[in-house]
Amino acid sequence: MLSVANLEFSYGKRKAVDGVSFTIAPGQVFGLLGPNGAGKTSTISCICGLLAGWKGELTFGGKDFRPASVLADRALLGLVPQELAIYPNLTAEENLTFFAKIYNLTANERTERIAGVLEIAGLTERKSDLVRTYSGGMQRRLNLAVGLLHRPKLVVLDEPTVGVDPQSRNHLFESLASLKASGQSLLYTTHYMEEAARLCDKIGIMNEGKLVATGTPAELAERVGDPSADLEQVFLELTGRKLRDD
Repeated sequence: MLSVANLEFSYGKRKAVDGVSFTIAPGQVFGLLGPNGAGKTSTISCICGLLAGWKGELTFGGKDFRPASVLADRALLGLVPQELAIYPNLTAEENLTFFAKIYNLTANERTERIAGVLEIAGLTERKSDLVRTYSGGMQRRLNLAVGLLHRPKLVVLDEPTVGVDPQSRNHLFESLASLKASGQSLLYTTHYMEEAARLCDKIGIMNEGKLVATGTPAELAERVGDPSADLEQVFLELTGRKLRDD
């Protein structure tokens, strides 16, 4: 589905993305795992057209992919950014209606899809409440719902559970697991190893802008010579660093 080859991006003299290459197959959940500052957000920002001046090749379905310049290409992706992209003084339903109109959905399509994404996000019963009354986890789930409205081929999620309490994280994770079960392709960034191990079919480990290893959790454990190794151990073996400093 998506192929990324030799992707590079720099902020001035600092190379934030350094020769990153990976592929995502249809229906696959691919995780980018690494600490803050590893280059995960910069990588997906290049893919989604939020950063200009990157080098490398992007192909989607075997065709050259330039999301920053071709609206039809951008519609293939659904971005769920780390920063909330919703309006607190609107209801959930009003937020979704606004974004559905941006995607030029018909009235019938809006009704059907808004109901569907509210169900996925577990917000149907709170759809008429102002978003400012939501918990942080509920706002994260609405952020996810917005990214699903136009039924993208690939949903790109940047640290979607960051900054929420454990219960809210679990609710959001249940929504993501439901998407996975439906066959939705996901590109998922996180520094939570347990999330990556639980959700992702394949994982790319990033450190200092480089993709240092890719594979299933089992393949990554084999790579460091310990089939019982968890992702924290794998990361430490491959990079000499802890995944998190907490």
